[in-house]
Amino acid sequence: MDICDYILHDHDEQRRLFAILDEVPRDDTDALGVVWGRLANLLEVHAQAEEELFYPRLLKEGKGEGGTDGPVDETLDAVGDHDDIRKGVRAASAHDVGSKEWWDAVLAAREANDDHMGEEEREALPDFRHNSTPQERHDIGVRFAIYEARHADGHGIDSSDRGAQAYVDAHT
Repeated sequence: MDICDYILHDHDEQRRLFAILDEVPRDDTDALGVVWGRLANLLEVHAQAEEELFYPRLLKEGKGEGGTDGPVDETLDAVGDHDDIRKGVRAASAHDVGSKEWWDAVLAAREANDDHMGEEEREALPDFRHNSTPQERHDIGVRFAIYEARHADGHGIDSSDRGAQAYVDAHT
């Protein structure tokens, strides 16, 4: 199990769940709430797992890919995007499911997530693939899968913003 492949798998699941939200009738607030609950939790758990397991290693081993100056820029972008995603998730939870305000918050989370996935897929993941060993990618992938399973119910997840620069400063 390669961490880069595992992250891509999660990205596919996030895209799929956003697409399901598009298909649910707007007046079916129960279904919207159930799908959003699963997606919001996945977004939160995935972000925290990346920050605990993936980005610290990228900061140590990355060299820069996809036009970035290096792993610091990749990490600043990623953690900043994670904070924007968290803001959207928190904003959605403050509104009635299906309301205009809820949809606005879901859209904000989706846009931040789309930006994040694209940058990560172009920059951070290729950088890590090129500058780490297959064994290391495997070991982190297994730890990532265990982390997500352990927190699948959202227990133990800190949904507060990290602050991109503070995160990088703490890990370099």
